[in-house]
Amino acid sequence: MGEVISLDARRRARAAGPEIARPRAARGGSGLAATLWFDLASPSTYFAAERADQMFPGLRWCPALAGPRPGRASRPALAHDVALRAADARAKELRMPLVWPEPDAAGCRSAMRVAAFAAESSKASAFVLAASRLAFCGGFALDDPEILAEAAAAAVLPLDDCLRAAGDRSRDAAMEAAGRRLVALGADRLPVLGLGRRLFCGEERLAEAAAAAREPGELRRAPLDESAG
Repeated sequence: MGEVISLDARRRARAAGPEIARPRAARGGSGLAATLWFDLASPSTYFAAERADQMFPGLRWCPALAGPRPGRASRPALAHDVALRAADARAKELRMPLVWPEPDAAGCRSAMRVAAFAAESSKASAFVLAASRLAFCGGFALDDPEILAEAAAAAVLPLDDCLRAAGDRSRDAAMEAAGRRLVALGADRLPVLGLGRRLFCGEERLAEAAAAAREPGELRRAPLDESAG
């Protein structure tokens, strides 16, 4: 999968000078905008964050909440175990470390609110990368204010603004609405890569999406939910 992105390298690059603002959406050879909807509670977001920006420069990151998430007590035990095994197998396939947060550390609604704030500040990629590494490389609870502060620092986000965003429940509605819309379009899991009129569900489909970007006619003709599921 190539080299894992270094948080230290990102910090050094930002310390060297002001960050150049990225466009709100990626445009590849097809000229079509790319958007990644994600949930920080999912290890698949962690897997995707390491590659998505490299594959789709200027990618638009959008937090979304949809359905039960790994680690929630309400998830049936068998389905939860299957999800754990699948994620562990995928981590080995990608040669990435995977450390599961404690069950009571799985919630990350506050972190998702900060992710929404980071997206508004055009720094979502750095925040998602840092937060997902803290969760799934370190096993830390993302809703812990100290852990949120670490992720915010990695993304060069103002700490006070991030803490205010973390407690802003009004941000939840937009993320829940995004999740409902994705489900209505046929998406069955996050992250979801939207490119043209197609949705690619699951991080394992990022390469397929990149290949499809070279076929703009197919992307424009396909219905939005063609590749869901």
